Amino acid sequence: MGLEFTKIYNFPDPSLAPSNSPLCVGGDLSVEALLQAYDKGIFPWFLPHEPIYWWCPDPRAVLFPKDIRIQKSIKSSLKKFSVKFDHDFAGFLKICKTARADKEETWLSDTIVEAYTAMFEAGFAHSVEVYEDGELIGGLYGLIFGKVFCGESMISLKTGASKVALIRLCEVLDKFDFMIDCQVMNDHLKFMGAQAMGRDKFLKRFEILKQEPSGFENFKDLENLL
Repeated sequence: MGLEFTKIYNFPDPSLAPSNSPLCVGGDLSVEALLQAYDKGIFPWFLPHEPIYWWCPDPRAVLFPKDIRIQKSIKSSLKKFSVKFDHDFAGFLKICKTARADKEETWLSDTIVEAYTAMFEAGFAHSVEVYEDGELIGGLYGLIFGKVFCGESMISLKTGASKVALIRLCEVLDKFDFMIDCQVMNDHLKFMGAQAMGRDKFLKRFEILKQEPSGFENFKDLENLL
């Protein structure tokens, strides 16, 4: 990333991580820690009562924007909902946390909200927000390094909102040859067009793409391409 750090976090070699278990535990969620983790393809994932677990699973779920699937059932939502980029990042994260906490224990804790809001303020985290009649009803957020969008979480307060966010994100990032890191595969991501990629292949591709210029100055301005 070409950044200067005041503290070095010695994360283990991610290629040696277990396939479906944490790579390591501990540390903190400072901007410096998160940047050094993501630079190696590592991300935090833990519940509020747990210590900080760091992951680099094998395989990795990835989505190439050209592969996004647009079902007939979502086309009415694409017309009805409006999308904004980086309009209210902090507000969106709070909605994500509240909506998930109402259903089950979630990794989206106050600590995570604070950490990724700091990443937004540092210029690395970004939100794709979906609105209906001016009301925030869902979306997604993640981090951008070079030509990689590292997806973190999606939420829908109304049916189809997160799908609209992902489709619109793919529409704009496809113009810049991005890869979207979806981290861990699930049925929803597979349905939307994500694929499983072996960790070694992912890490090699990530190493190349993270060093390439994104192709745009401000993520927020990309909504003008919709």
